[in-house]
Amino acid sequence: MNYSEIIKWIFKRLPIYQKNGLRSYKPGLKRIQNFCSYLGNPQNYFKSIHVGGTNGKGSTVHMLSSILQEEKYKIGLFTSPHLLDFRERITCNNILIEKDFIIDFIKNNKKFIEKEQISFFEMNTILAFQYFKYKKIDIAIIEVGLGGRLDSTNIIIPEISIITNISMDHTEILGKNKLEIAFEKAGIIKKNVSVIIGSKMSKNIQLIFLKESFKKNAPIYFFTEEKKNLKYQIPFEADYQNLNKNIVLKTIKILHDRKNFIISNKSIKKGLKNVIKNTNFRGRWQILQYYPKIICDIAHNEEGILMVNNQLKKESYERLHLVLGFVKEKKVDKILEYFPIKSFYYFCQPNIDRKFSINDLKKLVYNVLQDKEKISFYNTVKKAFFTAKKKAYKKDLILISGSTFVVSEVLLLY
Repeated sequence: MNYSEIIKWIFKRLPIYQKNGLRSYKPGLKRIQNFCSYLGNPQNYFKSIHVGGTNGKGSTVHMLSSILQEEKYKIGLFTSPHLLDFRERITCNNILIEKDFIIDFIKNNKKFIEKEQISFFEMNTILAFQYFKYKKIDIAIIEVGLGGRLDSTNIIIPEISIITNISMDHTEILGKNKLEIAFEKAGIIKKNVSVIIGSKMSKNIQLIFLKESFKKNAPIYFFTEEKKNLKYQIPFEADYQNLNKNIVLKTIKILHDRKNFIISNKSIKKGLKNVIKNTNFRGRWQILQYYPKIICDIAHNEEGILMVNNQLKKESYERLHLVLGFVKEKKVDKILEYFPIKSFYYFCQPNIDRKFSINDLKKLVYNVLQDKEKISFYNTVKKAFFTAKKKAYKKDLILISGSTFVVSEVLLLY
């Protein structure tokens, strides 16, 4: 099997949750533990930072990676989902995992994967662990896939755990309210391992984290400072990135003070300033062009869309064009309430099985939005985007959002 055949096998044999939903989700740690044991427990050969939470995980891990790269550490990065290339999920100092490594890994472990019914994300996780061991990295930054307690990544014992925030998402799996979701996220707190909790949250949610950290004897830091730290600049226009930046700064301080990592102030400044260059970070308030201004953001839940809308209020434009598509399970009616009423809407469906179909969108949208003359529907993201681009004037703004898959299809056009 060549690389192309291997990738086809992976996506066909191991259905991906992001595209197929619940039928692809396999909770529990038994399979990943067995697989790791089968391969000699590669996760024990490197240090790590574990990053969970509903929103902000991607921004946090990329900023951390960039800073540590500037200090000349060898950094493994495991993230999900990918935008354009499967190999984006596993990198070493911003270099994608080699195709040959993936080919050899699947060829050597195909029988085990099939026999043990390993899931797509479990396969990715152990592939990352094996690769980081092979590359002899200094530290891996591991992003939680879904939840925390039962997530495949939750077999590592990290140097630091991070929970960026708690909001409503994946409620069909993680729980119907924030308390239940917080319980799942708190599952990444480990014995004697410091945990940083970001974002403002209720006292009841804080209590869940406090109880878990007390039980595990884990030092806990609640860090909710959202104001700009002007000493350290980031190349993002979106203000919501400031909280993620401050979480990163707290993490770096703990690594330096308590874990004996040498991290200079110069590396912190350069790492934050060069995060896009150092990690190829995309899809978060990413400006694609200026006249008309085109921005894409992968926000796909209520809190994420709220942050995007707050950022929109700080933009100057004549007319707003929204290219939106969603996946099933999302509360689209709630999400739409956050956008400016007078916008032009271009609804579309991403090219995945889990898409929120145009027919279903039509039924829902007309009950929420009143000005039907400003609403249009398209079977493809490409058609919706190019129509918006054609109708937009020079001083207008086009925002593409609602789903990672909608954004990824637009990025393919650039």
